[in-house]
Amino acid sequence: MSKTIILLFHPDLSRSNANAALARAAAELPDVEVVDMQSVYPNGIDMHRDGESEAARLLAADRIVFQFPMQWYSTPPLLKAWQDAVLTRMFYMNYEAEGRMFEGTELLLAVTLGNSADAYRPGGSNMFEIDALFAPLRATANRCGLTWSSPFVLYEAHRLSPEALETAALAYADRLTTWIASTPTRNAEVAYA
Repeated sequence: MSKTIILLFHPDLSRSNANAALARAAAELPDVEVVDMQSVYPNGIDMHRDGESEAARLLAADRIVFQFPMQWYSTPPLLKAWQDAVLTRMFYMNYEAEGRMFEGTELLLAVTLGNSADAYRPGGSNMFEIDALFAPLRATANRCGLTWSSPFVLYEAHRLSPEALETAALAYADRLTTWIASTPTRNAEVAYA
């Protein structure tokens, strides 16, 4: 059975309309697990205390989604701390047992933004195209041997009406469904390799 894990990195999901709506829509899909990482690690993440269980979570999945609100052109602090703790462990400390086994996993970003799409272009108020702001995550995916997929991006997330938010959540669920159907099952490939 194929499994997709969405690691949701929102600093306070109870104060989010957009990420909460996206997460609810995703959680209704078969074989999709949404993990609110802030509730799992309210006091932060530690490589030695939490790294093994996070590595096991990743290795049990066929696909990974990082869902988060972009904050000041970057990821929320917990996602960066998670990368430092988990990916450092998997790729520098336990490469043969963990990192190598994680390579080839499909990765999708699901990102909410406060500004309009027009703001993310040369000459726009944010100066750079959105893909340029994803460069550190894309480089991380490359370094870890993950298969990068075109991100799902929701602009003006905090300004959307309830109807527009529902439409966005359905679009996210549709994107996930299409993405899941079009990507290989990593664990089956590993088992038969």
